Amino acid sequence: MILISEKQYRILFFGAGVIGSAYAIKFIEAGIDVTMYARSRSNRLKVLKENGLQYNEKGVVKSIKVNVIDTLENDDVYDYIFVTVRYDQSEQALLALKDNQSRNIVTMTNTSTGFSSWLEIVGDRLLPAFPGAGGQIKEGILYARFPPKILIGAVFGEISGLVTERVDNLAQLFITAKLPYSIKKDMKSYLITHSVSDIALVGALHFEDKIIDEKTARTRQTAHRITLTLKAYLRAIQKAGVAINPSAFKMVLTCPDLILDSFFMMWLRTKMVKDMLLPDYAINANNEVVQLNNDLLDFLSQNDITP
Repeated sequence: MILISEKQYRILFFGAGVIGSAYAIKFIEAGIDVTMYARSRSNRLKVLKENGLQYNEKGVVKSIKVNVIDTLENDDVYDYIFVTVRYDQSEQALLALKDNQSRNIVTMTNTSTGFSSWLEIVGDRLLPAFPGAGGQIKEGILYARFPPKILIGAVFGEISGLVTERVDNLAQLFITAKLPYSIKKDMKSYLITHSVSDIALVGALHFEDKIIDEKTARTRQTAHRITLTLKAYLRAIQKAGVAINPSAFKMVLTCPDLILDSFFMMWLRTKMVKDMLLPDYAINANNEVVQLNNDLLDFLSQNDITP
């Protein structure tokens, strides 16, 4: 593959939260031309303009300069626009980009139904993806988490399954930024499967519209709720004709409940759940998980399937 000159490419991150900030830093450090969009009058916009992108690296707070905007003109064209918002905000974000003339819109978020509604808004400019990063922002400072390079990072691919020139060029951008990635031929099944896992895992941290406490999170009862939900939903999407992707999730369907319960109990006791999911992400992600779940149930009901 011939290396492209990334400095010729203009990148916009539409969303200045954890995902947009994490990838923006890596791209900027690699010399790629990056702009971030943050909502007008938001505190995040003010922080970015005054302090740049602040992030924690091995206990040291650093800052990197970033071009940030709060208004996007229709003729302000970028080679790739990364939509880095939650699923419950995705349609609103795409509507804001509907008349912009940029040709490639990369949606780095979940979907539990597919791409029909998004295609109606932005057409074949849509390039579905999912981020391979996480973390949290505390007092304006990003604490990012990237997977080890031996693991799959970001995932993207054409809805058609073809490996097009824009997919190849996007892959090259990730290589330049030294970020792991994988090209998938069936993004719909991948994202629906991932949504099922989020519904089961993150959804289990809520009970009666409240986040459960740490003690309750560590119980076998909570772990068993994850097991039952995950198995039921995986069987349901299979009946709806959605391939389980990655295929490793098929092992969940044949694995004894007792073993899965033990595995999820270990996960529920991890530092990540204690320090990030329970206090922060579970609150912020609740609307996303609820909408993912509701939309998935609608999708399944259209196929006369009940989990």
